Amino acid sequence: MVKSKDQKQADLDARLRIVAFEPSHAEAFRDLNLDWIEEYFVVEELDRKHLDFPQESFVDTGGAILMAELDGRVVGCCALLKHSDNVYEVSKMAVMREYRGTGIGKRLLRAVIEHARSMGARRLEIISSTRLPPAIELYKKTGFVEVPLESDAYARGNIALELRFNEAD
Repeated sequence: MVKSKDQKQADLDARLRIVAFEPSHAEAFRDLNLDWIEEYFVVEELDRKHLDFPQESFVDTGGAILMAELDGRVVGCCALLKHSDNVYEVSKMAVMREYRGTGIGKRLLRAVIEHARSMGARRLEIISSTRLPPAIELYKKTGFVEVPLESDAYARGNIALELRFNEAD
């Protein structure tokens, strides 16, 4: 029996788990991010710092990293970099090539947003590149809006987006 697109999506969703980063995820986190960065850009010094030391760069400084596991295999990741008590940056979001376009990125981003809320975030920021239209589209569909780019943290960054949480949220 051939499964419909909805059945395939439901099957994938049932097999996907979003979990907190553990040191054993470090290699997968690095490799997933190097894959997309090297595909489109040049790996920058700040990338190396974050990818070589994810625990220290994100978790130990008050942020977080969430990993997407499909049948126990890491297929995606996304980090939160703490800027202040209520401002975090969504960073280093990646999905394994063979699973791009399957909704994993959407699930990861929603999980990261909810995690940020639970940590007291009032605003999330993203620095990205217009060379990544699917990512920009995902961010905007999830409620992020374009704002003036004020950061020069990455040479490739040419667009900034933010998501503000209402006090009532």
